[in-house]
Amino acid sequence: MHLHILGICGTFMGGLALIARAAGHRVTGCDTAVYPPMSTQLAEQGIELIEGYGADQLSLSPDLYVVGNVVTRGNPLMEAILDTGARYVSGPQWLGDNILPGAHVLAVAGTHGKTTTSSMLAWILEATERHPNFLIGGVANDLKVSARYDPAVRPFVIEADEYDTAFFDKRSKFVHYRPRTAILNNLEYDHADIFPDLAAIETQFHHLVRTIPGSGRIVLPTKSEALDRVIARGCWSETVSFGADGAWQAGPADADGAFEVLRDGRPLGTVRWALGGEHNRMNALAALAAAEHAGVDPADGIDSLSRFGGVKRRMELRGTANGVKVYDDFAHHPTAIETTLAGLRRQVGDARILAVLEPRSNTMKLGAMAARLPESLQLADQVFCFGARSGKHALGWNPDEVLAPLGTRASSYDDLEALVAAVTQAARPGDHVLVMSNGGFGGVHGKLLDALAQRAGSTH
Repeated sequence: MHLHILGICGTFMGGLALIARAAGHRVTGCDTAVYPPMSTQLAEQGIELIEGYGADQLSLSPDLYVVGNVVTRGNPLMEAILDTGARYVSGPQWLGDNILPGAHVLAVAGTHGKTTTSSMLAWILEATERHPNFLIGGVANDLKVSARYDPAVRPFVIEADEYDTAFFDKRSKFVHYRPRTAILNNLEYDHADIFPDLAAIETQFHHLVRTIPGSGRIVLPTKSEALDRVIARGCWSETVSFGADGAWQAGPADADGAFEVLRDGRPLGTVRWALGGEHNRMNALAALAAAEHAGVDPADGIDSLSRFGGVKRRMELRGTANGVKVYDDFAHHPTAIETTLAGLRRQVGDARILAVLEPRSNTMKLGAMAARLPESLQLADQVFCFGARSGKHALGWNPDEVLAPLGTRASSYDDLEALVAAVTQAARPGDHVLVMSNGGFGGVHGKLLDALAQRAGSTH
């Protein structure tokens, strides 16, 4: 079957394209931003990529158009598809109808930590020789790719996003996956462009809960009022808790980041890794509880996590120049920003942290979470906020006004080169520059490293 995928360079749709190709389909696709690394991955698999959404792509005559949620009404190709009555389906529905039936689906949902927890879970299954299929919104250093598919393999780990499915299907993506094992990692208000309030998101999560069989398992944290409300609306599956007072608990981390794992108060072993932060210990507990449901002995899972190499764009050290370390992190929600800063602060002690933030998600651009930013950035010694004043990524609020509670520690810029110059001027040897964005941020990481190196050269 020939599939033509609209929005193919997004992480989810690009991964879906790789899976479809591995399943034996001919795959072509289009997007407005055909660029590496996704374009490289797709081209290596023989997938033809077309720039833009021209109606002339109807001449490809595919058997089915698979539509990503970046596609809207008014899109020239989509309008031509509708006018001609051609067959089309959303990406999540195609995956749920054609790839996931018969699989043991392990879905990881939640406002934060989906990519990291999915990667941990997939790695546990990989390291214990179950060699799972997976579709994850990032690249774990150990797994090398974001998606993999072998039709002979039953476990399938999927990052289960609550964002809407397509312009013609406003349900959350994850209702199409029908997992046997589900991690509900946490639940906060997000996606202000889609959901009016937290209650609306809770309804979508309960739709997910309704699809899990009685023999399934739901892994969720203790002390989450939103998830407690979701479960209280009806639950037909086993629930397993993690965190404080939960069935799965983590002991305090030592100076090297190692921590003990307990199940029902009984020590199971120690995870020895370099990852920091309470959030990563909680992610690990959730992954271990889910892997157990797929047949992994907890001791083997703990051993696997001790060899877990982390995920790209999750506190990823991009380089050091002039004694200044530059990190890349995907944090873009106030809770994630605060958690990421707390993890780095525990790691570096009293060393200075320079936070460089791009509020790029739809929720952040709309300003729904703007009031929480000053508190979330308290652990940074200096804050540099990049906010475009016009164009696709323009902010709907004034960062100078919002960040005023931080006083002289905070400054904002609408020009990337000016931002780089300001950070370079402020940074000194021993500092840690933490860049946080859910986009490419104009390649700011490389620009900062280059500028810092040039400054070092001119100084000497």
